[in-house]
Amino acid sequence: VQLQASGGGLVQAGGSLRLSCAASAVTPNMGWFRQAPGKEREFVSGIAWRGGTYYTDSVKGRFTISRDNARSTVYLQMDSLKPEDTAVYYCAVMKRLSPPVPDDFWGQGTLVTISS
Repeated sequence: VQLQASGGGLVQAGGSLRLSCAASAVTPNMGWFRQAPGKEREFVSGIAWRGGTYYTDSVKGRFTISRDNARSTVYLQMDSLKPEDTAVYYCAVMKRLSPPVPDDFWGQGTLVTISS
């Protein structure tokens, strides 16, 4: 499976971005991770084929994950962005969503920078 992530950019705190991840094949469970400078990669959000969603606590109420199965695309709508959301965001095929366990298929990463 090949994953193509897009949608990153530079926005001010309080702004919004929408990330997209297009997959080359049907993937039941998908997720988003992020890695900030000097920190480990962390789980952000995941979504099951039928739409069940999972979020890490720090983004609950601000981020919304969704998917378009016909387009094999997963989205991450990010609102009320904070400087601490600055990171490279990666989409991934997931082995499990709870607890989150990624598979071996990752997108190339898209940089999100939030200015204060």
